[in-house]
Parts: sequence; C-alpha cells; structure tokens
Amino acid sequence: MFERPIVMLDFETTGLSPESGDRITEVAALRIAGGEIVERYVSLVNCGVRIPSFITSLTGITQQMVDTAPLAEDVVPELIEFIGGDTLAAHNASFDEKFLKAEGARLGHACRHAGLVCSVKLSRRVLPGLPSYRLGELARSLGIAFRGTAHRAEADAEVAAHLLLHIGRHLDASYGLGPVAPELLVAINRVAAGKVPGFMDVYAAKHRR
Repeated sequence: MFERPIVMLDFETTGLSPESGDRITEVAALRIAGGEIVERYVSLVNCGVRIPSFITSLTGITQQMVDTAPLAEDVVPELIEFIGGDTLAAHNASFDEKFLKAEGARLGHACRHAGLVCSVKLSRRVLPGLPSYRLGELARSLGIAFRGTAHRAEADAEVAAHLLLHIGRHLDASYGLGPVAPELLVAINRVAAGKVPGFMDVYAAKHRR
C-alpha cells in the first residue's frame, strides 16, 4: 500500500497551545508498513500539570491516571526515537506536530521525521464532497469502526491510520499507482483542492505501474 513506513500520531493534551503552557497527557504512535499497522507506541504521560475538568469529561483521562503515568522525560525521547526518520501523519497534523516539537525542545531532543501528512487536508483533497472531515464522522462515512473510545489517543490514531490506508487504496484504484510514496501524500497536502485532479493526472502519467 505504501512504499515506506508512515507513523500516525495522536496526542491528548490539556489544551490547544504548548505556547500557553498546555502539555500532553497521552500519546499513540502507530507505524503503518505496507497495508497494515505493524508497531505501536502508546502511553499516558505525566507532565506534572493539572488536568482541566473539561479534558477529563472529553477524554476520560483523570488526574490520578496521569499522576501515576510514566514521566514526559521518559516518554518523549522514546516517542521521538520510535518515529525516527519515517514520514509523520496526524489528523490535523499541525496541532500534533507543534506539541511533539515543543515537548522535544523542552528536553533537548530534535525531531527527525521525514515529512508531515495531514489526513484532514488529504481527505478534503482526495475524497471531496463528504459531509464532514471530523475524524469520527469521516470514519462513519467510510465504514471505519472505532475499536476503542473516541478522544483517546490509541483509538483516534487507529481510525486515522485506517483512513490513511483507505486513501492509499483509493489513489491506487483511481490512478493505477501501486504502492504509494509517502512523498506523494505530503505533496497532495500542498496542492490547492481544486488542482488535485490535474496534479494527480500528471503524477500518474509519470509513475503509473
């Protein structure tokens, strides 16, 4: 399905902005190789911060859960090492990448991922016309089942990984590409939505199997 591995990342956090002091509370990173998920890194994270009550209501992650979780000083370096130099993907990727970089910078660990794929942008460009591109509603539209609780990192990352696999199969079926290069997904993210069909026609003419 994909020429090289892609790591799908999802964080649960205390808020929207690391610049405002928000921190990660849970991480899931799922490595996709070929046409399946082959490896996982999943952990709650103790960042030494208070969990707002609305976050507990949304995610089910409590103060006690993070207080007894592995420390960020242990989790973040392991996570960055797990991702390594593979392409990174996330649903609303700029959100997750900014937290990854902020947490890494606190500990002096630079990220090394090869590129960034946003599955929201990708879905809008490759699967236009769907009623919503929120992860839960996208999953329902495409028949992708949640196998855990929504708004928990592993469940969200798994659904997003299957969404990415669906897009890979769609691109192959539509353009006869065979295994899809991660760089193609990165490139599609950067193309205006209305220009994607033309972009893909030119790309397929050069790379069709």
